[in-house]
Amino acid sequence: MDDEQQHPGPPDHGPLAGFTVGVTAARRADELIALLQRRGAVVLHAPALRIVPLSDDSELLAATEELIGRAPDVVVATTAIGFRGWIEAAEGWGLGERLLGRLRDTELLARGPKVKGAVRAAGLTEEWSPSGESMAEVLDRLLEEGVDGRRVAVQLHGEPLPGFVESLRAGGAEVVPVPVYRWLPPEDTGPLDRLLDAAVSRGLDALTFTSAPAAASLLSRAGERGLLDDLLTALGHDVLPACVGPVTALPLQAHGVDTVHPERFRLGPLVQLLCRELPGRARALPVAGRRVEIRGHAVLVDGELKPVPPAGMALLRALSRRPGWVVSRAELLRALPGAGRDEHAVETAMARLRTALGAPKLIQTVVKRGYRLALDPRADAKYADG
Repeated sequence: MDDEQQHPGPPDHGPLAGFTVGVTAARRADELIALLQRRGAVVLHAPALRIVPLSDDSELLAATEELIGRAPDVVVATTAIGFRGWIEAAEGWGLGERLLGRLRDTELLARGPKVKGAVRAAGLTEEWSPSGESMAEVLDRLLEEGVDGRRVAVQLHGEPLPGFVESLRAGGAEVVPVPVYRWLPPEDTGPLDRLLDAAVSRGLDALTFTSAPAAASLLSRAGERGLLDDLLTALGHDVLPACVGPVTALPLQAHGVDTVHPERFRLGPLVQLLCRELPGRARALPVAGRRVEIRGHAVLVDGELKPVPPAGMALLRALSRRPGWVVSRAELLRALPGAGRDEHAVETAMARLRTALGAPKLIQTVVKRGYRLALDPRADAKYADG
């Protein structure tokens, strides 16, 4: 799949119809994009990172040789792809059997069922695995057992494990990091820059992260371009930052960004979370006998999806901020991106908006004053009171 592509959702709209979701993932991006598309989202994809091939990673080779030469007491396997990659890389270096022999003689801890599957596929058996798939549970177990004087190998998964290695060393352990694969910035930053621009300009409704390095990379690139404050403001108000789990969210939270994540740290639950959160954030109004729900780049009119051009969405959002009240042409002109000073641009965009909605009576023209949403008289007082 090419970097930074728009992937329109299917014709029969789902819960994410009318929303645009940014995807920063490099690995398993196709799977996440397909899940989002099937629920109606438009997806903008730009990998925030690239993965260094294992065979090129001299640090992994050095760590593997060190562990073969001097056996560890404990090995912590943190990800299935990382553990499989470690074994495959060792086999490529002619060290596969020797590494497996060492691992058979050590206490092997696996974080979660996928990692257990990778361990067993290699012909090994884990000593223990936490029920909650949490590295915090692994750390608690190790510290309860006591790690003073023990040699603990930790298979990293692309980024430091916050506090994990430090806590083991504070407990007296000798820690051997095993850097199985490395994250680096993308060689071509153009797609990532376009994703950043879309987030800052509110062209996205949500931005998804499946690894902490991806979040850190996006923040770093925003800083390089002088857009960090703008990005943080967008993520704090208009663009929903959705992370696959709490570890992924750490770089964003360090900048004061509140994030959401599913209870189960998987792509499916992440998409299900978006299916709840984004429609819940959409503005729904009773207008001219219709139910109008304003989404990112489209409107639901009595449940029927109506794609609307960007200029029309800008006008509709301006009207919806004061439903039932007259909004002047001058104010609507200020809401139009790049419209200049010609109020005729408002009339043109308004005509296209009404055509897109397919219900001209939703928006009323108030002669010499401006336009208003035809809010139903029976609407809640909170709308009528402005």
